[in-house]
Amino acid sequence: MSTYEETAMRIIRIQDVINTTGLGRSTIYKYIEAGEFPKPIPLGERAVGWVESEVHEWLEEKIELRDTMWTSQNS
Repeated sequence: MSTYEETAMRIIRIQDVINTTGLGRSTIYKYIEAGEFPKPIPLGERAVGWVESEVHEWLEEKIELRDTMWTSQNS
């Protein structure tokens, strides 16, 4: 279960995803294409957004991976 608690679903736009992850726009879309990042949801004809909790869960997975790699390398 995610440690990121949320009371209501929140949709964030690309600039918020960039600010939250530190990734660039093209990198985000490259990761989506590779199946390595949450897919956006369509909001209109030319607008998409991401479920904020999914982006935070992705970050938590990266933190867990880092911690696992750090522990195994320093054992």
